[in-house]
Amino acid sequence: YAYLNRVQSSRRIEREAQRNVELMWLTERLMPDHKTISDFRKDNSKAIRGVCREFVVLCRRLNLFAQALVVIDGSKFKAVNNRDRNFTRAKMKRRLAQVEASLDRYFEQLDQADHEESSINEGKTVNLKDKIATLRQEMARLSALEVQMQTSPDKQVSLTDPDARSMKTRGNGIVGYNVQTAVDAKHHLIITHEVTNKGSDRGQLTPMATKAREAMDAKDVTVIADAGYFKRADILSCHEAGMTAFVPRSPNLGNRAKNSFGKKDFRYIPERDEYRCPANERLIWRMTSEEDGLTLHRYWCTHCEACALKSQCTTGKERRVIRWEHEAILEAMQDRLDGDPEIMRVRRQTVEHPYGTLKAWMGSTHFLTKTLNRVGAEMSLHVLAYNLKRVMNILGIKPLIQAIQA
Repeated sequence: YAYLNRVQSSRRIEREAQRNVELMWLTERLMPDHKTISDFRKDNSKAIRGVCREFVVLCRRLNLFAQALVVIDGSKFKAVNNRDRNFTRAKMKRRLAQVEASLDRYFEQLDQADHEESSINEGKTVNLKDKIATLRQEMARLSALEVQMQTSPDKQVSLTDPDARSMKTRGNGIVGYNVQTAVDAKHHLIITHEVTNKGSDRGQLTPMATKAREAMDAKDVTVIADAGYFKRADILSCHEAGMTAFVPRSPNLGNRAKNSFGKKDFRYIPERDEYRCPANERLIWRMTSEEDGLTLHRYWCTHCEACALKSQCTTGKERRVIRWEHEAILEAMQDRLDGDPEIMRVRRQTVEHPYGTLKAWMGSTHFLTKTLNRVGAEMSLHVLAYNLKRVMNILGIKPLIQAIQA
């Protein structure tokens, strides 16, 4: 009830239980304090997630996922951790440099005060020595934090919420969590979600698509995601699992800046296993290598030096084209994207709505709990409240109550 009415703080829920007639009726005049409410949310995180999943099962029984079109996206949510209490290697380096610069400045001022004898300079000297002592303590604290940071796998440390991480956003970046969701394209219901502290979406496509298919209990699922999810291994996994993926490839900004030909300008001829360049020269297979678990074939020709289009193609000796052993899967996906240009507009219209709604409900502070497990439970409550409101708007309150009672 509290999350449906945008009341997430345990202290605010405590006050509402004492003055809100609807909540007093719902709790049968029980008035738990904020500690009891907070402990309930903390101690029952697994059960809260289970309730969220069960409501998705109810939506499936109500045939709300008949379209089997899923949009996957991630968004950054703020954690209970100020940016000043999060340290990365770059931030630690800047902070240590600032402290050292302040120490040098105070030492210089202290030397000047020592050469001038007066009662005013004596007080100034004492003040400077206090500042130097404080900065030395700060230097010792930062050095200890640097040792702790170096032992962390991602070379980060957060002091308030140990699981929160510094992440890039379109603005100045935040310290928080990356929330992944799979949203139904027809009704904008959140099928499944996952709270992670990984700043990148790359590598999340297959896990989220698999969870969404299991939650929908569907075989033929179409998955849409933006270019941030493009990863060859994930596209292959979706294909092998029988899921149709629509994920655009990240643009080659380097070639675009130099106004040169991109890989799409080179036509692959499968029956001859070779490429044709814009100058109609043959790029034949030369070698195969293994990189990051991928088998890559390399093609080039020996006529690039005398080519009239070389300045638009490459600055090296020859232009080389790399082809993954499962490149045909990527080419088929690109053909689907080219044949349905409106599919990415469907992505934006589908997934931006839930995120915008949830962040509006949560306010500027976003999460109120700490650590990944508790934040996951808090997010499940938000998702459950969001899905409840969506189904109420789609079916109505009475049909939903009847479906729950059935």
